[in-house]
Amino acid sequence: MSSCNSSPSASLSAWLPRSRRSPGEARRLLEKLLTDTPGGERFIDAGQLLVSELVTNAVLHGTPMGRRVRLVLDVDRWRLRIEVHDARGERGPVLRAASGEDESGRGLVLVKVLAQRWGCCPRDGVGKIVWVEITP
Repeated sequence: MSSCNSSPSASLSAWLPRSRRSPGEARRLLEKLLTDTPGGERFIDAGQLLVSELVTNAVLHGTPMGRRVRLVLDVDRWRLRIEVHDARGERGPVLRAASGEDESGRGLVLVKVLAQRWGCCPRDGVGKIVWVEITP
């Protein structure tokens, strides 16, 4: 597992509400950052899927009512790092096998396939950070 620190050449962070609209907002923020960063477009497809999955999981499973989700994006020419901070430190991501009839449960499998590295670490104060890194 990696530390939760790195040196970005472009970054963006935002607080998102505990809302079904937050994954879409996260995708828009990621797209803006990547289109404004030279070479960033190489990360858009995988980045959109990953940011959607992590923010959706944080909204559904990691964020109690009245709390928000923090999105932190860092990009340079070698990698895109997505961090999603939520308020539930005792409840980490669980990679599980979904059956053909399951309507959910495949998201972390996508994370595992698309990310070069991913993990979870404690957040200062309350909660955790789930992060992924992808390369072009």
